[in-house]
Amino acid sequence: MSSTTGSRIVVTGATGNVGSSVVRLLSEDPQVGSVLGLARRIPGWKPAKTEWAAVDLTSDRADQTDLAGHFAAADAVVHLAWAFQPTHDPATTWRTNVLGSIRVFDAVAAAGVPALVHASSVGAYSPGPKDRAVDESWPTHGWPDAAYCREKAYLERALDTFERDHSDIRVVRMRPAFLFKRESASEQRRIFGGRFLPGPAARPDLLPFLPDVPGLRAQALHTDDAAHAYRLAAHSADARGPFNLAADPPVDARLLSETTGTRPVRLPRSAARSAVAAAWGLRLLPASPHLFDAVLGLPLMDCTRARVELGWRPTRTATEVLEEFLRGFQQGAGADTAPLRGRKVG
Repeated sequence: MSSTTGSRIVVTGATGNVGSSVVRLLSEDPQVGSVLGLARRIPGWKPAKTEWAAVDLTSDRADQTDLAGHFAAADAVVHLAWAFQPTHDPATTWRTNVLGSIRVFDAVAAAGVPALVHASSVGAYSPGPKDRAVDESWPTHGWPDAAYCREKAYLERALDTFERDHSDIRVVRMRPAFLFKRESASEQRRIFGGRFLPGPAARPDLLPFLPDVPGLRAQALHTDDAAHAYRLAAHSADARGPFNLAADPPVDARLLSETTGTRPVRLPRSAARSAVAAAWGLRLLPASPHLFDAVLGLPLMDCTRARVELGWRPTRTATEVLEEFLRGFQQGAGADTAPLRGRKVG
């Protein structure tokens, strides 16, 4: 490790979609002296100023003492570790996402780390409007039937208690929209579409129509733009509390139709949900119908606070994000980490 002076940042979940972007930006940041990336599997990727350590937050060995040792002398911990699957076994994701996160929070306190930047999500929000944007004061009770939303909302409550008990620790909660980049295409295909969905199926000429489901209007953001916000929050001594992160314009059937050149066809919500539920029940589709319900209810987010207090602005529009992601999807794009590795079907 270089003896370069600067802050020391520890990143959990450092090899995934968000973690890889955060680590890369931090490794290029002259304010950062060293980065420690924690992941279940050590990658072949070796960015500057970065060390790796193998840590499984679901393991009994990843106790407070072990994690606190990794966090020792850190100026900030950026907690990104998260498991989306298996959706058919919510007890497993609860152990990883909720209990693993609480282990991280406790270790941050035990190690005396001055700042914790936590990856919350738009999924933590209660159902809200699609015709206007809400700020960070919107309730964060999630959609209780969807494990992803339930877990994100539970951790919001856990952090309420953590902040009360550790007022000396600066806690930031990032609530980004759906995050995409070219290198995440293969991972997200497997997570949401299944390992047997071929990337070439995303070619517009192979799609007979684009389902236009009432309420299907959400926000997107390039993962690198989200990573920039995490970097700003790690450095800013004044940044505390929640920050919404999203790019314009909102994504709906019209925008998707223009991006893909595919004709939108109105599809009743009940019919779309029944199709998702049937595919999920047959284990043909990893994304659950409960997550589908949650997406239909998610509010649009106002990102004024991030712009004003962090000085953050996305560099890519949602349209540009989707175009880049679709190209990566078709090409089987990936990166040299276990979660992001580009793979063919199967």
